[in-house]
Amino acid sequence: MSGIALAANNGEVGGGEVMLLATARLLTDLGHEIEVVGPDAPEGRDGVLDLAESEGYPVHRLSSDRRRYLHELRDWHGGRRDLLWCHGLVPAFATAGRPRRVVHLHKLPSRTQHAGYLAARSRSWLTLVPSRWMSSRVPNARVLPNWTPDLGYAPRPPGSQRRLGYLGRHAVDKGLVVLAEALEGLDTPTPVQLVLAGEPRFTDEAGARRVADAVSRLGGQAESVGWVEPAALLRDVDGLVVPSVVPESFGLAAAEAMAAGVPCIVSDAGALPEVVGADHPWVVPAGDPAALAGAVRAWASASPARLVAVAREQRDRWEVELSPDVARERLRLLLAALPA
Repeated sequence: MSGIALAANNGEVGGGEVMLLATARLLTDLGHEIEVVGPDAPEGRDGVLDLAESEGYPVHRLSSDRRRYLHELRDWHGGRRDLLWCHGLVPAFATAGRPRRVVHLHKLPSRTQHAGYLAARSRSWLTLVPSRWMSSRVPNARVLPNWTPDLGYAPRPPGSQRRLGYLGRHAVDKGLVVLAEALEGLDTPTPVQLVLAGEPRFTDEAGARRVADAVSRLGGQAESVGWVEPAALLRDVDGLVVPSVVPESFGLAAAEAMAAGVPCIVSDAGALPEVVGADHPWVVPAGDPAALAGAVRAWASASPARLVAVAREQRDRWEVELSPDVARERLRLLLAALPA
């Protein structure tokens, strides 16, 4: 098996599209010829196909309209003999019933999507999910944990102000309203500055307004830096918070912080506790501003030596569980077990 086509769920880049590109790189390292197919991104935005093309992969641009994309992808795939790796429910459903497919889910199907998911996995060789939490909810799925690049282990010596980063979509389900409530009026020995990276992608207008209003109440305590590369944000902060209020299928931002040596505070939403490990000190109940405030206070009060120790423990876990080297070997074994 040498030729593998990776099919995208969305044109814009979200967590699943990040992992599609990460998968492409490791499969290339393993000697496979890779091509990427997916919907074009909306006009004016760089999408997953643009990024894949910039890395030298052949791309096939299909309609940005979801319904048309389903039909065009099924037509495109018809008669092909190479492996189709469906990164998400949309391409899996579009090619339902076809053989030589891997269904790789990056998000738990909703109740309304359940029938579509059952159809989508029909005749597929394998269903992959990124966490044990998700596999307990997707019968017969195999866990392939996500991984992140090595962002360079370089714990930042804390200064007179603790900079707490947030990386991701500006959406209610990501916990930004709860985070703003936790920080509003929070008294800490060392002042805390919130550094927000990301944009209101994949969210509705009402939700985006609610987040913006909540953050605005923090005044100068919150700084927005827009959509930046994870490494750029993580070099500039002393900690990262992942305050999701709905279950996360994995938690890439937490894993990226672990790789970079940035202590993280996470909620217990979905797989986040699984990513950081059972002994991580700052895991709080999802949707609880008081508990989150307590964890931020504990992080802001921690000594430099304590922060370095937490960062080292996180990095050790990343090296064993979430690094590209570990993922490459997992992918090699996975592909070796598939039919020829």
